Amino acid sequence: MKEQIDMLQYEKEFLSQGKKLIAGIDEAGRGPLAGPVVVASVIMPLDKVIDGINDSKKLSEKKRNLLFEQIKQVAISYHIEVIDEKVIDEINILNATKQGMKNCIDKLETKPDVVFIDAVKIDSDVHTVSIIKGDAKSYSIAAASILAKVHRDNLMLKYHEQYPIYNFAKHKGYGTKMHIDAIKQYGICPIHRRTFVKNFYEQKD
Repeated sequence: MKEQIDMLQYEKEFLSQGKKLIAGIDEAGRGPLAGPVVVASVIMPLDKVIDGINDSKKLSEKKRNLLFEQIKQVAISYHIEVIDEKVIDEINILNATKQGMKNCIDKLETKPDVVFIDAVKIDSDVHTVSIIKGDAKSYSIAAASILAKVHRDNLMLKYHEQYPIYNFAKHKGYGTKMHIDAIKQYGICPIHRRTFVKNFYEQKD
């Protein structure tokens, strides 16, 4: 349980200041060559924490999927925002991520007193705190990271059914050798980020 207590250090600091509703925000999919970036926000009850919540990248797929359902069941409020590849190509990945984060704050049914964000800084009417590697330091951000990661992975599994030659189920759109070889052989599909693949694929408009 020591790790769980450490994950609440930022939450406890703000609870001691009288902040009761703390939201965490994180994203999944900033780096892939295909598919959306997914951003999640969540306000978790802090009087009874879910054991095992941690940075989604440190958890097995089975554990993430289990926690994903638990988080949705107990959350005071949560929202998941999907920003597709067309928006990413149009305004770039950082701006797309920030747009998703702003929407995630605005669309929470319960307004938080403070929002913890993993690394990124955004302008908001709500007090925001940017925490470097926050998904490994904050319970609230870690919960959001699980929501974003599992939701995006599930989307990529659906895209795998539409475009099986790219094997999205295996790499979730990231730039693995398998994925890049498939692009070179077959070209790109509608969910590829054109600005991301231009270095190794000559696009014909």
